[in-house]
Amino acid sequence: MKKLFLGTLLLALAIAVPIPTMARVDVNVNIGLPPIVFPAPPDVIVIPDSGDVYVVPDIDAELFFWDGWWWRPWEGRWYRSHYYNRGWGYYSNVPSFYFDIDPGWRGYYRDHNWNGHRWNYQRIPHQRLHQNWKSWKNDRHWERQGTWGVQSYQPRPQKQRQELRQQRQQQYQQRPEVRKQKQPKVQQQKQQPRENVQQQQRQEQKSQVRKPQGQEQKSQVRKPQGQEQKSQVRKPQGQEQKSQVRKPQHSQPQGKPERGEEEKQDRR
Repeated sequence: MKKLFLGTLLLALAIAVPIPTMARVDVNVNIGLPPIVFPAPPDVIVIPDSGDVYVVPDIDAELFFWDGWWWRPWEGRWYRSHYYNRGWGYYSNVPSFYFDIDPGWRGYYRDHNWNGHRWNYQRIPHQRLHQNWKSWKNDRHWERQGTWGVQSYQPRPQKQRQELRQQRQQQYQQRPEVRKQKQPKVQQQKQQPRENVQQQQRQEQKSQVRKPQGQEQKSQVRKPQGQEQKSQVRKPQGQEQKSQVRKPQHSQPQGKPERGEEEKQDRR
């Protein structure tokens, strides 16, 4: 029994040893993204009028938490991870929550003032966020409160929120880093019609070279030969034989008179 227990213990230790190595591999997966160093797991605050979007306020970079993911923009692209400091993967679109966030939120946070109202925001520790974010989302915890810690604040109407979303989306598209990412796509779209035009020109050149050759051979060689043979050889031969051989046999206009006719002339 002791040997069996020791063997099981050694096997468990052998399985547990590679875990730190796997964690290191995750950290080095996305070398292109500059790391954000945190002395401890960061606190977050919830953004007013955003539903349940959380942001890390005390750093220069933008780092959000929404729907169980950490989100981070970098050089016109978006990345997400289940961890706030590693394991980033490329996200091919702009997350839908981003246009619900007021671009001036950082200044409002610094001044404790949200659009002219006192903002007593609540700092949420990292552990509490991960324990409660799902139940808060399902219960619409922050929406039911309706103020997000802003005194005497009334949420904007839905129509106004949609107009603000459109304005923020247009402003986002005008950012230099976003426009830089779109330039290669625009160039590809411009090159594709040029290639199509070149293909059409090549097809036209082929049709202009090949088709006239066949037409010239038919019109200049085959058809005139048959017509000339019929008109110049066959028909004149038949006509000459009829006119020069057969017709003189019936008429006999010239020649010596017959014997009967001579006798009649002598008698006369």
